[in-house]
Amino acid sequence: MTTTALTQEAKRAYTRVVNAWCLYDWGNSAFSTTVEAAVLPVYFARVAGSQLGGNTATVYWGYAAAISLLVSALLAPLLGSIADYTGKKKRLLGLFAGLGIVTTALLFSVEQGDWLRALILVSLGSLGFAGAAIFYDSLLPHVAKPEDMDFVSSKGYALGYLGGGLLLAVNILMIQLLPGTLGARLSFLSVAVWWAVFTIPLLRLVPEPAANTRGIGQGVNPLTAGFRRLGQTFGEMRRYRQLFFFLMAFWLYNDGIGTIIKMATIYGAEIGIGDTSLIGALLMTQFVGIPFSLLFGKMSKRLGTKRSIMLGLGWYTLIAIAGYFISQAWHFWVLAFAVGMVQGGTQALSRSLFGVMAPRARSAEFFGFYDVSSKLAGIAGPFLFAFVGQLMGSSRLSIVSLIIFFIGGILILSRVREAEGIRVADEENRQTVAA
Repeated sequence: MTTTALTQEAKRAYTRVVNAWCLYDWGNSAFSTTVEAAVLPVYFARVAGSQLGGNTATVYWGYAAAISLLVSALLAPLLGSIADYTGKKKRLLGLFAGLGIVTTALLFSVEQGDWLRALILVSLGSLGFAGAAIFYDSLLPHVAKPEDMDFVSSKGYALGYLGGGLLLAVNILMIQLLPGTLGARLSFLSVAVWWAVFTIPLLRLVPEPAANTRGIGQGVNPLTAGFRRLGQTFGEMRRYRQLFFFLMAFWLYNDGIGTIIKMATIYGAEIGIGDTSLIGALLMTQFVGIPFSLLFGKMSKRLGTKRSIMLGLGWYTLIAIAGYFISQAWHFWVLAFAVGMVQGGTQALSRSLFGVMAPRARSAEFFGFYDVSSKLAGIAGPFLFAFVGQLMGSSRLSIVSLIIFFIGGILILSRVREAEGIRVADEENRQTVAA
């Protein structure tokens, strides 16, 4: 085979692996769109939690989201360290994805008044979704070349919007055409099937990165090795100063992003927006997010990754302020479009910026910290939203309170020196190869 043919085959193999990795985003995004954002929050308020008075359904939903994310946050760094040491990122991804898939399928059984069962199942589903995301994200530095990181991460988010949006469109049709609660319950079942099917390409085609036993040695119990590796990381905290500065910023601003995603529809239901507008606007957000996610991936080459993220956060600040004034359905549609413009782009570039500053051989461990930052954000945001809503008897001020996360995130992110963070990661990558 000629050199040119070998080069072409290598390019095709690289593209296959990248596409298989991105397809997982296509599959698991159905959970975040149909279950977490669009259908289940409304179903919970109107059906499962219909017997709860006032804004109790909104409050319970916020607290349940906070608790499930706390559990995943506590487990994330240790699981990441174990995955790096054992070389089982894909196996652990499959295990947590399986938990999410099974509990999502069981949501089919939730009917009138089953609010406790709904909260338990969605909490377990969220745990599976979040746990699998640690190992999925940690594969990014192994799948994409450094110069392609922004684009591949953005492509994953764009395909996630498309996949989640297409299934949500089908689910909306089922809800409209089928009697009673059958359409909504079948939509939960469809998410489980969709998620399972599009996990297969990643498990089959993406190579498993090699185990990293450097500094610990072989034959150590994986749990013990995980704790030892965490101890080493905390001891080297000053070395990874820029990485942890970024995590502090991400913790703040992702708090606001995640809370808007999780609480938007149930907030809209509370202030009287109809079900069709709530779900339809969320569906529109999915498709708006496709071109804008890709646009952010290209924009980062001109503005820089950090500046592009900060631009998105400034836009989010305006969205949070505007949310206070929503009173009609078209207001909700306009803000949903505005969210779609920046949601995928800011998250995709955050993932890729972290990926280039994290050592590849310890990617699962460091993405475990990334996940902790993400999930602690998911705890504080919904908790603050629920607390302000309970205190004031209305959730209007809850949405405005989110600006503190965006502004604080911008201020800390402005202090991150990304070039230094990349240099430190490259040094460790070279040391690992030499060893």
